[in-house]
Amino acid sequence: MADKRLFEVRTKFIEGVNVAIIQDLLDDMQHVKVLNDGEVEDVKEGQTRTKDKARCLIDMVRKKGAAASEKFISRIKERDPSLYHTLQLDSQPAPSNITQPAADFKAQQPSVSQQESRPAGPVPWMIPSTAEFVTHTQEKEADSIYKIQDKASRQRLALIINNIEFEKAELKRNGAQQDQEQMKKLLEELGYSVELHNDQSAQEMESTLSLFSQREEHTKSDSTFVVLMSHGVRDGICGKLTKDEKTDILKTDKIFDIFNTKNCAGLRGKPKVIIIQACRGGGDGHAWVSDSIVAPVPIQDPLEDDCLRKEHKEKDFICFCSSTPDTKSWRDPVKGTIFIQRLVETFCKNACRDHIEKLFRKVQSTFLDFQRQMPTRERTTLLKKFYLFPGN
Repeated sequence: MADKRLFEVRTKFIEGVNVAIIQDLLDDMQHVKVLNDGEVEDVKEGQTRTKDKARCLIDMVRKKGAAASEKFISRIKERDPSLYHTLQLDSQPAPSNITQPAADFKAQQPSVSQQESRPAGPVPWMIPSTAEFVTHTQEKEADSIYKIQDKASRQRLALIINNIEFEKAELKRNGAQQDQEQMKKLLEELGYSVELHNDQSAQEMESTLSLFSQREEHTKSDSTFVVLMSHGVRDGICGKLTKDEKTDILKTDKIFDIFNTKNCAGLRGKPKVIIIQACRGGGDGHAWVSDSIVAPVPIQDPLEDDCLRKEHKEKDFICFCSSTPDTKSWRDPVKGTIFIQRLVETFCKNACRDHIEKLFRKVQSTFLDFQRQMPTRERTTLLKKFYLFPGN
Protein backbone atom coordinates (compact mmCIF):
# COMPACT_ATOMS: atom_id res chain seq x y z
CA MET A 1 0.00 0.00 0.00
CA ALA A 2 1.27 3.46 -0.94
CA ASP A 3 0.57 4.97 2.48
CA LYS A 4 2.67 2.26 4.15
CA ARG A 5 5.43 2.89 1.60
CA LEU A 6 5.45 6.58 2.52
CA PHE A 7 5.78 5.66 6.18
CA GLU A 8 8.82 3.48 5.32
CA VAL A 9 10.61 6.33 3.51
CA ARG A 10 9.40 9.08 5.85
CA THR A 11 12.76 9.77 7.51
CA LYS A 12 14.69 9.88 4.22
CA PHE A 13 12.08 12.18 2.71
CA ILE A 14 12.35 14.61 5.62
CA GLU A 15 16.15 14.62 5.35
CA GLY A 16 16.34 14.83 1.56
CA VAL A 17 13.65 17.23 0.33
CA ASN A 18 14.27 20.98 -0.08
CA VAL A 19 11.87 23.87 0.40
CA ALA A 20 11.34 24.48 -3.33
CA ILE A 21 10.15 20.88 -3.88
CA ILE A 22 7.93 21.08 -0.79
CA GLN A 23 6.27 24.15 -2.30
CA ASP A 24 5.75 22.35 -5.63
CA LEU A 25 4.30 19.28 -3.91
CA LEU A 26 1.93 21.43 -1.86
CA ASP A 27 0.65 23.08 -5.03
CA ASP A 28 0.21 19.67 -6.65
CA MET A 29 -1.63 18.14 -3.69
CA GLN A 30 -3.91 21.15 -3.45
CA HIS A 31 -4.70 20.94 -7.17
CA VAL A 32 -5.66 17.26 -7.09
CA LYS A 33 -7.69 17.92 -3.90
CA VAL A 34 -5.61 15.74 -1.61
CA LEU A 35 -5.03 18.79 0.63
CA ASN A 36 -7.37 21.70 1.23
CA ASP A 37 -6.43 25.37 1.55
CA GLY A 38 -6.19 25.22 5.34
CA GLU A 39 -3.91 22.18 5.32
CA VAL A 40 -1.61 23.78 2.75
CA GLU A 41 -1.48 26.95 4.80
CA ASP A 42 -0.68 24.93 7.92
CA VAL A 43 2.41 23.43 6.25
CA LYS A 44 3.54 26.77 4.78
CA GLU A 45 2.91 29.09 7.69
CA GLY A 46 2.59 26.78 10.68
CA GLN A 47 6.12 25.40 10.32
CA THR A 48 9.35 27.41 10.17
CA ARG A 49 12.06 24.80 9.56
CA THR A 50 12.25 22.93 6.25
CA LYS A 51 12.35 19.56 8.00
CA ASP A 52 9.23 20.43 9.96
CA LYS A 53 7.43 21.41 6.76
CA ALA A 54 8.50 18.10 5.17
CA ARG A 55 7.42 16.08 8.21
CA CYS A 56 4.04 17.80 8.36
CA LEU A 57 3.44 17.34 4.62
CA ILE A 58 4.26 13.63 4.34
CA ASP A 59 2.32 12.76 7.52
CA MET A 60 -0.68 14.75 6.37
CA VAL A 61 -0.77 12.96 3.00
CA ARG A 62 -0.13 9.40 4.18
CA LYS A 63 -2.88 9.63 6.80
CA LYS A 64 -5.35 10.26 3.98
CA GLY A 65 -4.83 6.71 2.69
CA ALA A 66 -3.46 4.77 -0.27
CA ALA A 67 -5.04 6.79 -3.10
CA ALA A 68 -3.73 10.11 -1.79
CA SER A 69 -0.31 8.56 -1.14
CA GLU A 70 -0.13 7.22 -4.69
CA LYS A 71 -0.73 10.70 -6.06
CA PHE A 72 1.97 12.08 -3.77
CA ILE A 73 4.51 9.46 -4.91
CA SER A 74 3.68 10.22 -8.53
CA ARG A 75 4.38 13.91 -8.01
CA ILE A 76 7.68 13.23 -6.22
CA LYS A 77 8.75 11.25 -9.30
CA GLU A 78 8.00 14.16 -11.61
CA ARG A 79 9.19 16.99 -9.41
CA ASP A 80 12.40 15.41 -8.12
CA PRO A 81 13.53 12.21 -9.91
CA SER A 82 16.75 12.12 -7.89
CA LEU A 83 14.87 12.09 -4.58
CA TYR A 84 12.41 9.55 -6.00
CA HIS A 85 15.25 7.12 -6.69
CA THR A 86 16.99 7.88 -3.39
CA LEU A 87 13.79 6.88 -1.61
CA GLN A 88 13.70 3.77 -3.82
CA LEU A 89 10.13 4.55 -4.74
CA ASP A 90 10.91 3.34 -8.28
CA SER A 91 10.69 -0.21 -6.94
CA GLN A 92 6.95 0.26 -6.55
CA PRO A 93 4.36 -0.11 -9.36
CA ALA A 94 3.76 3.18 -11.12
CA PRO A 95 0.46 4.79 -10.08
CA SER A 96 -2.17 5.08 -12.80
CA ASN A 97 -5.15 7.30 -13.65
CA ILE A 98 -3.81 10.19 -11.63
CA THR A 99 -5.06 13.66 -12.43
CA GLN A 100 -2.19 15.86 -13.57
CA PRO A 101 -2.09 19.41 -12.16
CA ALA A 102 -1.68 22.32 -14.53
CA ALA A 103 1.88 23.53 -14.98
CA ASP A 104 2.80 27.03 -13.88
CA PHE A 105 3.78 27.88 -17.44
CA LYS A 106 0.78 26.37 -19.21
CA ALA A 107 -0.03 29.51 -21.16
CA GLN A 108 3.37 29.73 -22.81
CA GLN A 109 4.82 26.21 -22.70
CA PRO A 110 3.78 22.54 -22.95
CA SER A 111 2.34 20.91 -19.84
CA VAL A 112 4.51 19.00 -17.40
CA SER A 113 2.96 15.75 -18.59
CA GLN A 114 4.10 16.58 -22.15
CA GLN A 115 7.51 17.62 -20.89
CA GLU A 116 7.98 14.31 -19.07
CA SER A 117 6.45 11.99 -21.69
CA ARG A 118 9.61 10.07 -22.49
CA PRO A 119 10.37 6.41 -23.09
CA ALA A 120 10.47 4.23 -19.99
CA GLY A 121 13.89 3.56 -18.52
CA PRO A 122 16.40 4.98 -16.02
CA VAL A 123 15.96 8.68 -15.28
CA PRO A 124 18.96 10.54 -16.76
CA TRP A 125 21.33 12.57 -14.58
CA MET A 126 20.00 15.68 -16.30
CA ILE A 127 16.42 15.75 -17.56
CA PRO A 128 16.50 16.65 -21.29
CA SER A 129 14.06 18.99 -22.98
CA THR A 130 11.61 17.25 -25.26
CA ALA A 131 11.71 18.08 -28.96
CA GLU A 132 8.10 19.24 -28.67
CA PHE A 133 8.96 21.71 -25.91
CA VAL A 134 11.91 23.13 -27.84
CA THR A 135 9.85 23.58 -31.02
CA HIS A 136 6.92 25.09 -29.12
CA THR A 137 9.15 27.57 -27.24
CA GLN A 138 11.11 28.62 -30.30
CA GLU A 139 7.89 29.26 -32.24
CA LYS A 140 5.92 30.86 -29.41
CA GLU A 141 8.72 33.07 -28.07
CA ALA A 142 10.81 33.55 -31.21
CA ASP A 143 11.39 37.27 -30.68
CA SER A 144 12.03 37.08 -26.95
CA ILE A 145 14.62 34.27 -26.65
CA TYR A 146 18.26 33.98 -27.65
CA LYS A 147 18.76 31.89 -30.75
CA ILE A 148 20.24 28.45 -30.11
CA GLN A 149 22.47 27.13 -32.87
CA ASP A 150 22.07 23.66 -34.33
CA LYS A 151 23.66 21.02 -32.13
CA ALA A 152 25.49 19.38 -35.04
CA SER A 153 27.40 22.51 -36.09
CA ARG A 154 27.84 24.66 -32.97
CA GLN A 155 31.05 24.67 -30.91
CA ARG A 156 30.14 25.64 -27.37
CA LEU A 157 32.99 26.33 -24.96
CA ALA A 158 32.98 26.76 -21.18
CA LEU A 159 35.80 27.67 -18.80
CA ILE A 160 36.32 26.54 -15.21
CA ILE A 161 39.05 28.02 -13.01
CA ASN A 162 39.12 26.27 -9.63
CA ASN A 163 41.70 27.25 -7.03
CA ILE A 164 42.08 24.51 -4.43
CA GLU A 165 45.70 24.66 -3.26
CA PHE A 166 47.26 27.97 -2.18
CA GLU A 167 50.76 29.11 -1.31
CA LYS A 168 49.50 29.38 2.27
CA ALA A 169 48.66 25.74 2.99
CA GLU A 170 45.96 26.63 5.52
CA LEU A 171 43.89 28.19 2.73
CA LYS A 172 43.33 24.86 0.98
CA ARG A 173 39.70 24.54 -0.14
CA ASN A 174 38.83 21.00 0.93
CA GLY A 175 35.85 19.64 -0.99
CA ALA A 176 36.37 21.97 -3.96
CA GLN A 177 37.33 19.02 -6.17
CA GLN A 178 33.73 17.81 -5.85
CA ASP A 179 32.48 21.17 -7.11
CA GLN A 180 34.82 20.93 -10.07
CA GLU A 181 33.65 17.48 -11.05
CA GLN A 182 29.98 18.38 -10.70
CA MET A 183 30.26 21.64 -12.66
CA LYS A 184 32.28 19.99 -15.42
CA LYS A 185 29.69 17.23 -15.75
CA LEU A 186 26.84 19.76 -15.74
CA LEU A 187 28.39 21.88 -18.49
CA GLU A 188 29.21 18.86 -20.62
CA GLU A 189 25.62 17.65 -20.28
CA LEU A 190 24.56 21.09 -21.56
CA GLY A 191 26.72 20.64 -24.65
CA TYR A 192 29.83 22.64 -23.73
CA SER A 193 33.43 21.54 -24.19
CA VAL A 194 35.04 22.44 -20.87
CA GLU A 195 38.47 24.03 -20.50
CA LEU A 196 39.73 23.44 -16.96
CA HIS A 197 42.44 25.21 -14.96
CA ASN A 198 43.52 24.81 -11.33
CA ASP A 199 45.48 26.79 -8.77
CA GLN A 200 46.26 29.98 -10.67
CA SER A 201 47.50 33.35 -9.51
CA ALA A 202 45.49 36.48 -10.27
CA GLN A 203 47.77 37.25 -13.23
CA GLU A 204 47.42 33.69 -14.54
CA MET A 205 43.64 33.83 -14.19
CA GLU A 206 43.52 37.08 -16.16
CA SER A 207 45.68 35.56 -18.89
CA THR A 208 43.55 32.41 -19.00
CA LEU A 209 40.36 34.46 -19.30
CA SER A 210 41.82 36.65 -22.03
CA LEU A 211 43.02 33.69 -24.11
CA PHE A 212 39.69 31.92 -23.66
CA SER A 213 37.77 35.03 -24.79
CA GLN A 214 39.64 34.98 -28.09
CA ARG A 215 39.03 31.32 -28.93
CA GLU A 216 37.92 30.91 -32.54
CA GLU A 217 35.17 28.47 -31.52
CA HIS A 218 33.12 31.31 -30.02
CA THR A 219 32.23 32.52 -33.51
CA LYS A 220 30.48 29.16 -34.04
CA SER A 221 28.87 29.09 -30.60
CA ASP A 222 25.66 30.60 -29.23
CA SER A 223 26.81 31.22 -25.62
CA THR A 224 29.44 30.53 -23.00
CA PHE A 225 29.83 29.77 -19.29
CA VAL A 226 32.76 31.05 -17.21
CA VAL A 227 33.01 29.52 -13.72
CA LEU A 228 35.46 30.80 -11.11
CA MET A 229 35.83 29.05 -7.76
CA SER A 230 38.23 30.24 -5.10
CA HIS A 231 38.49 32.29 -1.95
CA GLY A 232 37.33 35.84 -2.49
CA VAL A 233 36.93 39.38 -1.24
CA ARG A 234 34.13 41.86 -1.86
CA ASP A 235 35.17 42.81 -5.38
CA GLY A 236 37.50 40.07 -6.50
CA ILE A 237 38.70 36.48 -6.71
CA CYS A 238 41.78 35.29 -4.80
CA GLY A 239 44.74 33.84 -6.69
CA LYS A 240 46.92 31.08 -5.33
CA LEU A 241 49.50 33.63 -4.05
CA THR A 242 46.98 35.40 -1.81
CA LYS A 243 48.30 36.52 1.55
CA ASP A 244 45.65 39.05 2.57
CA GLU A 245 42.69 41.00 1.15
CA LYS A 246 44.90 43.18 -1.05
CA THR A 247 47.42 40.75 -2.55
CA ASP A 248 46.90 38.58 -5.63
CA ILE A 249 43.28 39.55 -6.29
CA LEU A 250 41.60 39.38 -9.69
CA LYS A 251 39.02 42.17 -9.78
CA THR A 252 35.53 41.11 -10.85
CA ASP A 253 35.38 44.15 -13.15
CA LYS A 254 38.27 42.71 -15.15
CA ILE A 255 36.23 39.59 -16.01
CA PHE A 256 33.48 41.69 -17.54
CA ASP A 257 36.00 43.88 -19.33
CA ILE A 258 37.61 40.85 -20.99
CA PHE A 259 34.30 39.53 -22.32
CA ASN A 260 32.56 42.80 -23.17
CA THR A 261 31.31 43.87 -26.61
CA LYS A 262 34.53 45.63 -27.51
CA ASN A 263 37.02 42.97 -26.45
CA CYS A 264 35.25 39.69 -27.27
CA ALA A 265 33.83 39.89 -30.78
CA GLY A 266 33.16 36.13 -31.00
CA LEU A 267 30.54 36.33 -28.24
CA ARG A 268 29.00 39.65 -29.23
CA GLY A 269 25.22 39.48 -28.85
CA LYS A 270 25.41 36.03 -27.21
CA PRO A 271 24.68 35.06 -23.58
CA LYS A 272 27.73 35.07 -21.32
CA VAL A 273 27.06 33.36 -18.00
CA ILE A 274 29.53 34.16 -15.21
CA ILE A 275 29.32 31.95 -12.10
CA ILE A 276 31.44 32.92 -9.10
CA GLN A 277 31.83 30.68 -6.05
CA ALA A 278 33.78 32.73 -3.52
CA CYS A 279 33.35 34.58 -0.26
CA ARG A 280 32.73 38.30 -0.64
CA GLY A 281 33.44 39.34 2.93
CA GLY A 282 33.17 38.07 6.48
CA GLY A 283 29.48 38.55 7.22
CA ASP A 284 27.09 35.71 8.02
CA GLY A 285 24.35 36.83 5.62
CA HIS A 286 21.43 37.20 8.05
CA ALA A 287 20.00 40.06 10.05
CA TRP A 288 16.95 41.10 12.05
CA VAL A 289 14.70 43.14 9.76
CA SER A 290 11.53 45.21 9.95
CA ASP A 291 9.04 46.26 7.30
CA SER A 292 9.38 49.81 5.97
CA ILE A 293 8.01 51.95 3.19
CA VAL A 294 10.41 53.24 0.57
CA ALA A 295 9.65 56.39 -1.37
CA PRO A 296 9.15 55.71 -5.10
CA VAL A 297 12.04 56.51 -7.42
CA PRO A 298 11.17 59.44 -9.72
CA ILE A 299 10.98 58.64 -13.40
CA GLN A 300 13.70 60.34 -15.42
CA ASP A 301 12.99 62.43 -18.45
CA PRO A 302 13.24 60.42 -21.68
CA LEU A 303 16.61 60.51 -23.43
CA GLU A 304 17.14 60.88 -27.14
CA ASP A 305 19.12 58.35 -29.16
CA ASP A 306 22.38 59.19 -30.89
CA CYS A 307 21.94 59.30 -34.62
CA LEU A 308 24.72 56.73 -35.12
CA ARG A 309 24.11 53.14 -34.09
CA LYS A 310 26.18 52.09 -31.12
CA GLU A 311 26.56 48.81 -29.20
CA HIS A 312 26.38 48.79 -25.44
CA LYS A 313 29.82 48.06 -24.07
CA GLU A 314 28.46 45.56 -21.56
CA LYS A 315 25.38 43.52 -22.48
CA ASP A 316 24.16 39.92 -22.77
CA PHE A 317 25.75 39.09 -19.41
CA ILE A 318 24.34 37.38 -16.36
CA CYS A 319 26.53 36.91 -13.29
CA PHE A 320 25.52 34.60 -10.45
CA CYS A 321 27.54 34.94 -7.26
CA SER A 322 27.42 32.50 -4.38
CA SER A 323 26.66 35.20 -1.82
CA THR A 324 25.74 38.83 -1.39
CA PRO A 325 28.48 41.48 -0.92
CA ASP A 326 30.35 41.39 2.40
CA THR A 327 29.08 37.87 3.08
CA LYS A 328 30.73 34.47 3.39
CA SER A 329 30.10 31.43 1.20
CA TRP A 330 29.97 28.05 2.91
CA ARG A 331 31.67 24.81 1.92
CA ASP A 332 31.40 21.24 3.17
CA PRO A 333 34.99 19.86 3.35
CA VAL A 334 33.81 16.58 1.82
CA LYS A 335 30.82 17.37 -0.44
CA GLY A 336 31.88 20.81 -1.67
CA THR A 337 30.17 24.19 -1.52
CA ILE A 338 26.48 24.57 -0.71
CA PHE A 339 26.08 26.92 -3.70
CA ILE A 340 27.48 24.58 -6.35
CA GLN A 341 25.64 21.55 -4.92
CA ARG A 342 22.29 23.31 -5.12
CA LEU A 343 22.99 24.98 -8.45
CA VAL A 344 23.83 21.67 -10.13
CA GLU A 345 20.79 19.96 -8.60
CA THR A 346 18.47 22.74 -9.77
CA PHE A 347 19.83 22.80 -13.32
CA CYS A 348 19.60 19.01 -13.66
CA LYS A 349 15.91 19.02 -12.75
CA ASN A 350 14.68 22.26 -14.27
CA ALA A 351 16.88 23.34 -17.21
CA CYS A 352 14.64 21.20 -19.42
CA ARG A 353 11.89 23.81 -19.18
CA ASP A 354 13.16 27.00 -17.48
CA HIS A 355 15.24 29.87 -18.87
CA ILE A 356 18.39 30.77 -16.99
CA GLU A 357 17.08 33.67 -14.91
CA LYS A 358 14.26 31.46 -13.64
CA LEU A 359 16.80 28.72 -12.88
CA PHE A 360 18.86 31.15 -10.81
CA ARG A 361 15.74 32.25 -8.91
CA LYS A 362 15.02 28.62 -8.10
CA VAL A 363 18.58 28.20 -6.81
CA GLN A 364 18.04 31.23 -4.59
CA SER A 365 14.80 29.77 -3.24
CA THR A 366 16.65 26.68 -2.02
CA PHE A 367 18.58 28.94 0.38
CA LEU A 368 15.49 30.00 2.31
CA ASP A 369 16.41 27.30 4.83
CA PHE A 370 20.07 28.39 5.00
CA GLN A 371 20.14 31.91 6.41
CA ARG A 372 23.91 32.29 6.41
CA GLN A 373 24.16 32.74 2.65
CA MET A 374 22.06 34.00 -0.26
CA PRO A 375 23.24 33.74 -3.88
CA THR A 376 22.71 36.86 -5.94
CA ARG A 377 22.34 37.78 -9.61
CA GLU A 378 24.44 40.78 -10.57
CA ARG A 379 25.17 42.92 -13.64
CA THR A 380 22.45 41.11 -15.56
CA THR A 381 22.17 42.62 -19.03
CA LEU A 382 20.42 39.76 -20.84
CA LEU A 383 17.96 41.28 -23.30
CA LYS A 384 16.10 38.03 -23.93
CA LYS A 385 15.37 34.71 -22.25
CA PHE A 386 18.21 32.20 -22.47
CA TYR A 387 17.02 28.59 -22.64
CA LEU A 388 19.65 25.86 -22.51
CA PHE A 389 17.43 23.09 -23.97
CA PRO A 390 19.56 20.20 -22.59
CA GLY A 391 19.84 17.28 -25.00
CA ASN A 392 19.04 19.46 -28.00
